[in-house]
Amino acid sequence: MLQEFLTSHRPALIERCRLKVQARRGRSAAGTELIHGVPLFLDQLIKTLRIEQSSQPLKSRAVSGPSGGGHLGGSEIAGAAASHGLELLGQGFTVDQVVHDYGDLCQAITEMAFEHGEPVEAEEFQTLNRCLDNAIADAVTGYSSARDLILAKKGVDASNERLGILAHELRNLIHTAMMAFAVIKIGKVGLSGATAAVVDRSLLRLRNLVDRSLADVRVTAGLPTRIQFHSVANLIAEVKVIASLEAQACDCALSVSPVDPVLAVDADRDLLMSAIGNLLQNAFKFTNRHSEVSLLAYAAGDRVRIEVKDHCGGLPPNFIDKMFLPFTQGGDDTSGLGLGLSICRRTVEAHHGTLSARDSPGAGCVFTIDLPRHSLPTIVAAASGTVQ
Repeated sequence: MLQEFLTSHRPALIERCRLKVQARRGRSAAGTELIHGVPLFLDQLIKTLRIEQSSQPLKSRAVSGPSGGGHLGGSEIAGAAASHGLELLGQGFTVDQVVHDYGDLCQAITEMAFEHGEPVEAEEFQTLNRCLDNAIADAVTGYSSARDLILAKKGVDASNERLGILAHELRNLIHTAMMAFAVIKIGKVGLSGATAAVVDRSLLRLRNLVDRSLADVRVTAGLPTRIQFHSVANLIAEVKVIASLEAQACDCALSVSPVDPVLAVDADRDLLMSAIGNLLQNAFKFTNRHSEVSLLAYAAGDRVRIEVKDHCGGLPPNFIDKMFLPFTQGGDDTSGLGLGLSICRRTVEAHHGTLSARDSPGAGCVFTIDLPRHSLPTIVAAASGTVQ
């Protein structure tokens, strides 16, 4: 009988399945995915065949389930197969591998039965097919259900991150506008000066950010970029106006080096300004009081580098490798969401650039934006007011 044959040749069947997996996947660790799936199914198949030879054959349905599955309360094979599917998902296998594992066993059984001249009765073969059918269906269902939960969680995490990024940018722009307006309100500057212009620009960028966020929702993609040539000197000059207010509020100095007037980048102006501003805000947040934050932009071969240096005293041990991950914070000041550096990196990478950091233990750290270099014609630079 088939159940006796399976019992006698159980180790050989498992080994043959292992070799089939190894040959198909081209790796030596094929046994890792067979630890629970195939051996347990083989035991349940033997148990099913044994019960069907008894005086109460229908009790085998509690082990194998009926044809077409759907056993009330679930069968033993259903539970084990679902767990096997989940196990393979956890090991990084595809749903294709789930199906192949059970197909390998069916093939191994028929091959070995033929090799040993073991006849398989029609009813026994039907039982084998029923068990395999139910096991495959339940394993695939378990695999797919777990994968759907993982994908749903990833979707929620991505949505939370994007919402956090939007809130972070909105808060930064509102904060800048409020500081500039506070200076105007106490009468230190007029309504037509550079500080008032900061308020105007902040409100304009708030509107642009909301417009882009709505577009992002509609197309379910990243924020669209408007790439144009921009004078690096002009960008730095505008950033300096905003950053000077932040420096005053943080009781520290801001040093901005002169920039070559013909130096240019091909960028979305608002997004790049936001990235530089985020780096400066991060520097002001963590630099020591009465210290200096410096901003430097210069050419390095065919690249433009924009550096922000602070005097925070250095980074925590091993922090530089994870500081650009979303929702990561270092230091004692945990205000905010820990999204600033993540936003910066994504923005810079969208402009075919890189964002890096280097640590000076005991002193501070330097963040560097590295972008492709372009040049403005001298006449254009002069017209834009960047040539002195």
